[in-house]
Amino acid sequence: MSQRSKNLPRRSCLSTPGSSDRFLAKAPTVTADFSFLDLEDSVAPKEKVNARAKVVNAIRTLAWDERVLCVRLNAWDTPWTYGDVIDVVANAGERLDEVMLPKVRRASDVVALDLLLSQVEKNAGLPEGHIGIEAQIETAEGLINVEEICAASPRLESVVFGPADFAASIGMPVTTIDDSIHDAPSNPFTYVFSKILMAGRANGLHVIDGPFLKVRDLEALRYAAKITASYGFDGKWALTPEQALVLNEVYSPSQELFDKSYDILDAYRIATDDQRTGAVMFGDEMLDEASAKIANSFVARGVRSGMTRTTT
Repeated sequence: MSQRSKNLPRRSCLSTPGSSDRFLAKAPTVTADFSFLDLEDSVAPKEKVNARAKVVNAIRTLAWDERVLCVRLNAWDTPWTYGDVIDVVANAGERLDEVMLPKVRRASDVVALDLLLSQVEKNAGLPEGHIGIEAQIETAEGLINVEEICAASPRLESVVFGPADFAASIGMPVTTIDDSIHDAPSNPFTYVFSKILMAGRANGLHVIDGPFLKVRDLEALRYAAKITASYGFDGKWALTPEQALVLNEVYSPSQELFDKSYDILDAYRIATDDQRTGAVMFGDEMLDEASAKIANSFVARGVRSGMTRTTT
């Protein structure tokens, strides 16, 4: 996988149709942590082959910042997957960090992509293992196999939940993905979020939530994003620049929490190093090793997002 992108933040993951010159040109100007240029659902079947060259041109010629740059391929059950990999990865150059594989059903889907990427990298003169993989979980079968999927390749960087296809897969009586899903009497996404998160974290992966389709309702987006942020997800897909700004905020620690986490680490370090005690009082809270681990996770997330400490 690309060491450049491995530890970069992914609070907002901007989706851009690979067949649209206009949207491709705009993508680098959007304040997002991650951009993926899509060859799958947002591209009409008759445009899929032509979109490859547009995506390659965008990667090679546009002024991308330090964000993670990815291309979403078509799934293995289509006739386009191998051509997407060969045409895009072989020609995009080293700026391409990852490819995203949709509708991953089993570990062998990831293994097959890993093997193909190795051949393409070698023939294109790319560093071995340079291209990372994002695995998208969008079906009941994929969810059942998610632990094996997340352990299938050292190229894996993220696991991504695809809520719309997943809802269709399990027969949910919905026509869109919005905040109302989270208020349903029985919300199967509760189980889905937990299962995907555990599988991802057990294998050191970023864990990303999928799109929110009511693109103009930013407050509803904020509500839905706070749910997966509370589980510990790293970010969520953005379909517009406005959505990306909301997600950058939701998936970052508050400044108060970031500063408090640093203070906790300072107090715990003094207790263990200077006083040689395993626990210490911090205001009305007792701190121990578990407290330090929690604080460390918030500090790491804040640092990845560019935050700086304001208290000492």
